[in-house]
Amino acid sequence: MSEFSRTYDPRMLPGTAVELAASEAERAALAKRFGLVRIDRMEATIELVREAAGASAKGRLTADIVQSCAVSGEDLPVAIDEPVNLHFVPARAASAPDEEIELEAEELDEIEFTGSLFDLGEELAQTLALAIDPYAVGPNAEEARRKAGLLDKDTSGPFAALAALKKPD
Repeated sequence: MSEFSRTYDPRMLPGTAVELAASEAERAALAKRFGLVRIDRMEATIELVREAAGASAKGRLTADIVQSCAVSGEDLPVAIDEPVNLHFVPARAASAPDEEIELEAEELDEIEFTGSLFDLGEELAQTLALAIDPYAVGPNAEEARRKAGLLDKDTSGPFAALAALKKPD
């Protein structure tokens, strides 16, 4: 079960934009899943439209997260604002393992679902995960590098190991 499940039946879409917001418990579970310090806010405004086969979901996902700096480990607040353009389609029949499948360009962003419901919430959670910079650095990253000796060109870099092998004259 997804930490942020919001299921819809493509045959019974509301016909208007839907406002989705993660609860405190959902944000805590998602933060744990994505290795974040915390998620302060996660909201989306999505226009759901029924299509011949399935549904499309277009709109924006916004979130305020706190992640650890990749260098210093300090808390780093980040604002996320991502466009959403998803297409949910019923699952196709399984193909043979060795069968070659060709996809058209418009099929590349399709998300298959089984049964009569698709989970928009889980796809928004995955959209958030893709928007997170895994190597984000904070304002004190350079100082942390300097303290660790990573900025000294003589002791770091591609030729540092070779310099250590050099015989003294």
